[in-house]
Amino acid sequence: MTVPALAYFWGEDAFGLNHAADAYAAELAADSGQPLDLWRTSADEDDSSDGSGAGSGRRRARTLEQIELRLATATLFSSGTVVVVRQPALILREQASREQLMKLLDAVAPGNALAFTDLIASGGKGPAQAAILRDAVAERGGRVGEFPAPSRERMEAWIGTRGKELNATFAAGAVHLLAERVGAYVREGDVDRRRQTELANAELEKLALYRPDSPITREDVDALVGEAVPGSTWAFLDAIGTRRTAQAATLVGRLLSEAMPMPVLITQVHRRLRDLIIIREHLDAGTRPSGLIREMKLQPFRAQKLTEQARAWEQEELDKALDDLYQLDLLSKGIAADGSPHSLSDDRSELALLGWLGERVGRRGGAAADGYGSSAPVGTRR
Repeated sequence: MTVPALAYFWGEDAFGLNHAADAYAAELAADSGQPLDLWRTSADEDDSSDGSGAGSGRRRARTLEQIELRLATATLFSSGTVVVVRQPALILREQASREQLMKLLDAVAPGNALAFTDLIASGGKGPAQAAILRDAVAERGGRVGEFPAPSRERMEAWIGTRGKELNATFAAGAVHLLAERVGAYVREGDVDRRRQTELANAELEKLALYRPDSPITREDVDALVGEAVPGSTWAFLDAIGTRRTAQAATLVGRLLSEAMPMPVLITQVHRRLRDLIIIREHLDAGTRPSGLIREMKLQPFRAQKLTEQARAWEQEELDKALDDLYQLDLLSKGIAADGSPHSLSDDRSELALLGWLGERVGRRGGAAADGYGSSAPVGTRR
């Protein structure tokens, strides 16, 4: 075989990793001249019910046994097997299973192949053990490839390339709108882009079926592709700081729909308000913006940004916003104002947060225009 029997694909692009594994299997089949069985497995789930970790240990052992069973025997007249192991970190975490996996790298019988796909955390480098496995594959002549998630600037090109693979053509503006709909143009650095290509590919396949013999138009994208812009905590906090209530309300809806816990979100808002209060006090005391860098140990860009946001508030407004945020925090944790238990409702907490945005973040006389103004106290909406 001219195609190596080992491969390790890693990075932040979920679709790219799966596509690379499929392409690797197809290349192996073409090289051998016969179809190969493709078996996928994953060891990144803990099936322990008692919290002892025994379940994950059993899963590691069972996964390694199954991998060895499929790879250790050479093929005679039947087709070989390509084993794809997703997220191998759990196997690598414990020394005995890590050593057993390393032995399996040298036990792949002719006609079989072993590949790993490792989707790392957004902005991360992955666990150190994964680097050991990657290097071990490379040392044995295996194929190693990194698949970063496409940036905002590269997503349009990626859609165009993938569209050609699906025999799809595009009218003017269709690719740009599709990239926009899947959230490619969100600027904040905390946005998780790992599955944007998966989403874009699913929409491309749908559009290619809808327009098999003619170009996909902007109208097609507008009609068939729903907006799936990811939430950004940074953008949400900046919207609060600059008192853009409508934008903050839209962003908080996205964050909560992505399972962001309400108490965590409130904690982050508290930190931002606290910073704005401190900066507002410094500004009122005559501190120059350049002095804030030294006083608060801030980076120049962050100091400038927070200073601009603090100037949009009066000190009294910030104090009231922080006081009401405390009540909102209690509500989100199922605690009444007097400390007694209170019925916990995610819907009520979200509605109360929207009320807080309109009443305490919206500028005077402008909250109603954003659609969230009300005279009801925070936590009393129904």
